[in-house]
Amino acid sequence: MAVDYSTLKKGGFMRQKQKNNFSLRLRVVGGNLSAKQLAKIAEVADKFGDGHVHLTSRQSVEIPFIKLDDIDSVKAALAEGDVEPGVCGPRVRTITACQGEAICPSGCIDTYALAKELDDRYFAHELPHKFKFGITGCQNNCLKSEENDVGIKGGIKVAWREKDCISCGVCVKACRNEAITLKDGKISVDYDKCNFCGRCCKSCPTDAWDEIHGYIVSFGGLFGNHINKGETVIPFIEDHDKLLEICDAAIKFFEENANPGERFKFTIDRVGREKFNEKIMEVYNG
Repeated sequence: MAVDYSTLKKGGFMRQKQKNNFSLRLRVVGGNLSAKQLAKIAEVADKFGDGHVHLTSRQSVEIPFIKLDDIDSVKAALAEGDVEPGVCGPRVRTITACQGEAICPSGCIDTYALAKELDDRYFAHELPHKFKFGITGCQNNCLKSEENDVGIKGGIKVAWREKDCISCGVCVKACRNEAITLKDGKISVDYDKCNFCGRCCKSCPTDAWDEIHGYIVSFGGLFGNHINKGETVIPFIEDHDKLLEICDAAIKFFEENANPGERFKFTIDRVGREKFNEKIMEVYNG
């Protein structure tokens, strides 16, 4: 019987150089796995693989040396531990994320909650080529968001509140962009220099800042055979629902304009960045 390797790859089973052996990529959202899932993965790797797993560069787990005849048994065993196969090929891939504000003191957004939401919205969505989302919680950029087709970076838009300020100058020292100055007991902010890192409000001993948590979104990143830093269209997006609409618009633009086998960055280049930016701005202003 002929083996449908394309369907197997779509379901996360990638052919190895060893005949009839597959490396199974698992579905991991935002880099998080429960202890129950880890235990089941270890059990399956020991029983059906060669006793080891590989941690991929995109926060997934792969179990190598799965035999062709064991594929159905492997999927059934993993399901017992709430573990699902991932995907490969021309579709939306694993949503990667750092730990974000739920755990990291520097985090400005709940990265895992957003990763889960995007995974539920787009996982395995068929496209002309692979499509990657990466979510990072702050300007430390642990997830290197600009390397992704759509990169999302958490940020905080701040406004100084004079009545609560004690003129200690801590925020001046905390700001790495020299956007804040203290003169005659008053804070001054050059908002053109602000990169929404949130270090000022996080360091303030009296909480003398109004905060709006939001998103800095980049498009067209690549890191592989070709390297390209994704570019932003809108400096700061405050509204969560608007963020999702913009992600929808980016994927729709790719679906409607890409040639088969063409990455998002090259679709934008061919069609024209101005046209792409117009589409994003239409959604943002709509």
